[in-house]
Amino acid sequence: MSFTIKSVTTTAFPDQKPGTSGLRKRVKVFQQPHYTENFVQAILSAIPTGAAGSTLVVGGDGRFYGKEAVQLIIKLAAGNKVSKLIIGQNGILSTQVPASNLIRKHKATGGILLTASHNPGGPDNDFGIKYNIANGGPAPEGITDNIFSISKTLTSYSIANVPDVDLAAIKTHTFGSFTVEIVDSVKDYVILMKEIYDFPSIKGFFAAHPQFTVLMDSMHGVTGPYAKEILVNELGLPESSVMNFVPLEDFGGGHPDPNLTYAHELVERVEREGISFGAASDGDGDRNMIIGKGVFVNPSDSVAVIADYADKAIPYFKKTGIKGLARSMPTSMSIDRVAKAKFVKIYEVPTGWKFFGNLMDAGKLSICGEESFGTGSDHIREKDGLWAVLAWLSILAYANSQTLTGFIGLSELLQTHYKKYGRNFFSRYDYEEVDSAAANKVMDVLRSKKAGDTFAGYKIDYCDDFEYTDPVDHSVSKKQGLRFIFTEGSRVIFRLSGTGSQGATIRLYVEKFTEDVSLYGLDTQVGIKGLIAAALDMSRLRELTGREEPTVIT
Repeated sequence: MSFTIKSVTTTAFPDQKPGTSGLRKRVKVFQQPHYTENFVQAILSAIPTGAAGSTLVVGGDGRFYGKEAVQLIIKLAAGNKVSKLIIGQNGILSTQVPASNLIRKHKATGGILLTASHNPGGPDNDFGIKYNIANGGPAPEGITDNIFSISKTLTSYSIANVPDVDLAAIKTHTFGSFTVEIVDSVKDYVILMKEIYDFPSIKGFFAAHPQFTVLMDSMHGVTGPYAKEILVNELGLPESSVMNFVPLEDFGGGHPDPNLTYAHELVERVEREGISFGAASDGDGDRNMIIGKGVFVNPSDSVAVIADYADKAIPYFKKTGIKGLARSMPTSMSIDRVAKAKFVKIYEVPTGWKFFGNLMDAGKLSICGEESFGTGSDHIREKDGLWAVLAWLSILAYANSQTLTGFIGLSELLQTHYKKYGRNFFSRYDYEEVDSAAANKVMDVLRSKKAGDTFAGYKIDYCDDFEYTDPVDHSVSKKQGLRFIFTEGSRVIFRLSGTGSQGATIRLYVEKFTEDVSLYGLDTQVGIKGLIAAALDMSRLRELTGREEPTVIT
C-alpha cells in the first residue's frame, strides 16, 4: 500500500525541553493540537544520522494516551521516510530493557519510548516521551539539547496518511517502503535473562527451600507480563507469587513508584503474610525495590551487595568479570568499598543513566546503580528492575548453596555485608510538587553556606555544586547537586529533580558511615536523625516551602 506525505503548518511550543528522562507533562498537555506531533518531529529531525532510512523501536509503559501516541508516531515516522518501526505488542514495551535490548539486537538507529516512569498515569496525570540512541541508552545532552532547539523553532511537521495499525496482533505491516513490525517483547527478554542467569539453579533453590516465599508486585505497570512469565512459567512459582501483573492505563489508580510509601500494598502483605522475598517495579520497569518481612534493602546497599556477589553467583559475570563499578553522586558510598576490595575502579557520575552508558560502551563499567531504586549492568544500556530481582534470587541461591549452618535470607545477607564492609546509613527525603520559586530559594540559601559553618553539631568540611567531566567523551555537566561533607565524614546532598511534570521536587540525601557493629541493626531513621536536623537547619526548607514533612522517605 502506498501513502502520501503532507507538511502541516504548526506553531512552536516553548516548553518542550527534555529532562533527564525525556519530556514529561500532564496528559492534557500532550493532547493539545500539534503538541505531541511537534515533539516527535523534533526527535526525528534531531537523529544524528537522519530519520530517512532509519529503524526505530517504539513502545511504552501502557499508560493512558500511549496507544494514540504510537499511532501518531507511525504516521510521523512514515512522513519522515523512516524505513522501519519495531513496536511492542499493544504499544507496550518495557521501556528500559526490552526496548534497549531490541535496539541493540536489531541494530536500530534508536527508539522513541512513551513513559513517565514512576509518575501516576490516567487522563489527569502524566505522560512522557524520550529518545534512546543506537546503544540502547538515553540520548546524551547534545542530542536532547538539539531536540529542544528544534522544537523552539519548528514551523511544520511531516505526516503520512498511513492507516491506524492493529497493535494487538503479532504481525508485520508493509506500506510501500515503510514497514511496521509488531513484536512480542516478553519472549526476547526471557531469552536474554536466560543468557545472564542460571534459571535451573534458582528453580532448584526454590525447590530445596519451600519455606522461602516470593511476592512480586508490578504495580499494574509494564513488567507484569514479564514477571509472570519468568517467575511462574519459567521458575515454577505459584501464580500467587505475582500481584498487580496486568498493565493498566492508570496503574490501577496507584502511584507506580516502588518505594515503601507507594508500594504499601506489597509492604503490608509481606509483613502480614511473612513473605521471605518481596519485590516491586515501577510503571516502565526500570526501578526495583527489594524487601522481606522486617527487612528493607536500601537501593544503595542493593547495588553494593550485587556487585560483591556478581562474579560468584551470576554466570554472566563469571564469564566477563567485573570491569568497573559506578554510582550516581547522591547514592551512598557503600559500593565504593566493594570496588576497593575487588581492585576495580569506581566512578561517581551525575544522576542520569546516560552517564553510565558512556562508560559501558568504553568497556569501563559492569555494574552500576542509583539510590532512586535503579540498578543495572552492561547487558544493556538502561537500568532494569527485573534484572535486579533475578540478581538477588541468584545471590540467595548461591549463598545458601555455600553454607552448612542454616538458611540465609535477606537479613542475614545484609548483616554479613555490613560486617565485611561497614554500614552506610542512607536515606532520601522527597518534597514533591513544591512551588518552584520556593524551591529555588532553598537552593540559593544552601549556596551561601561555606566550609566551617556548623549546623546541629555538624561542621562543614567541604561543599560544592557537583561537576562531572566524562572520562570518555570529555563532556562537562555542571550544577548536578549541592554536596556538603562534614568533618566526621557524613554527607548531605540537595538536588532539584527533573522527573516531575509540574512544580519542583527537592530531594535531600543524607549518609552516615559506621564500623560500629553494635549499630548495624539500628533503623536507618534513627541512625541519621542528627543529620536530618542539620540539613533542615542549613536549608531553611520548612520555613521557605511551608513543608513540615517530606512527601516520601526512602
